Amino acid sequence: MVPDNHPKAVRSGKQRCKAINFTGFLKPVLSGLCLAYTELQNGDNSDMILQRRHPSATIVKVLWRAMLGALCAVVGSVGLVLVLNLLMPDRPFLVGFVGAALISAFVAFPLLFALQLKNGVVRNMQENATQAARYDSVTKTLNGTAFAAAVEHFVDRRKHSAADAGGIVIAVIVDTLDDIGRRYGLQWADTVMQSLASIIQSSVRRGDLVARLATNELGIFLPGATIENAHDIGTRIRAGVSAATFSADGAPLSFAIRLGGISFDGPADFTHLRQLADQMAFENDDESDGFPISVLPAA
Repeated sequence: MVPDNHPKAVRSGKQRCKAINFTGFLKPVLSGLCLAYTELQNGDNSDMILQRRHPSATIVKVLWRAMLGALCAVVGSVGLVLVLNLLMPDRPFLVGFVGAALISAFVAFPLLFALQLKNGVVRNMQENATQAARYDSVTKTLNGTAFAAAVEHFVDRRKHSAADAGGIVIAVIVDTLDDIGRRYGLQWADTVMQSLASIIQSSVRRGDLVARLATNELGIFLPGATIENAHDIGTRIRAGVSAATFSADGAPLSFAIRLGGISFDGPADFTHLRQLADQMAFENDDESDGFPISVLPAA
C-alpha cells in the first residue's frame, strides 16, 4: 500500500483532480449533446414539418454551404490574427482588439447586408399581398370585400361620434359589358372597366371610395355627401363616359351605364345598401341626365 504522502500518490491525486475538473467542464457539453441526440431520435412533429418544407437534399446542400462558410471564416480569422501578430509582435492586446474588430466587421457586414436585402424582398411581398387582397387587378380600385369593410367601418364609427354626417352609396353598372366581351374579346371589356374607373376617380371628391363590386359594376361611397353632391358627381361621370371614345377593329365602340344610389343616415348593412343601390340603377333610364337616389329611413 502506497502512503498518502508518497510522490506517486500525490501525482495520482493530481491526475484525479484534473480528471474530475475535466469531467465537470465537459458535463454541460455532454448534456447538450445528449439532449440534441434524444430530440433527433424522437423525430417529433417539428422535424416532420421541417422535412416537409425542406427536402433532405436541400438541407444537406445548405449544411455543406454553412460548413464551408464557417471554415472559410475560421481560416480567414486565424490568418488575420497571424498577420497582425507578425506586424505587431510586441502588442498582443492591440492585436486582439484590432483582430476582433476586423473579424466582427468582415463577418457582420455581409450578414446584415444580406438580411436587409431579404427583409426588403419580404416587405415587397407583403405589400404585394396586401395590394392583391384589397384591390382589383384590372381597375386598380378597391375590391368588394375591402369596400364593404370600409363602409361598415364608417357606419360603426358614426355610432360613437355625432360629428360624422351620413353617406351615399352609388352603383354604376355597364349594361353592354357582356356584349363587348363576346364581340371584341375580354381585353376590351377590361379596357372599358379601366376607363370607367378612371372617369369615376376623376369625378369624385377626395376621400370618396371607388370599388369594383362585380364584373360589370363599380361602386362609389360618398361619406358625408348630400344628394346634390351625388347628382353633381353623377353628371360628371356621364359627361366623362360620353366624351370617351373607343375603336375596336376599326369600328367605334360605345357603352352605356346605369346609375343608382342610396342615402343613409343611421345604422345600415352594406349588403342591404348595395341591393337598394342596384335596384335604383335598374329602375333608372340609362339615357337620363340624373339618377334616382333612395333615402333609407333612419332606425
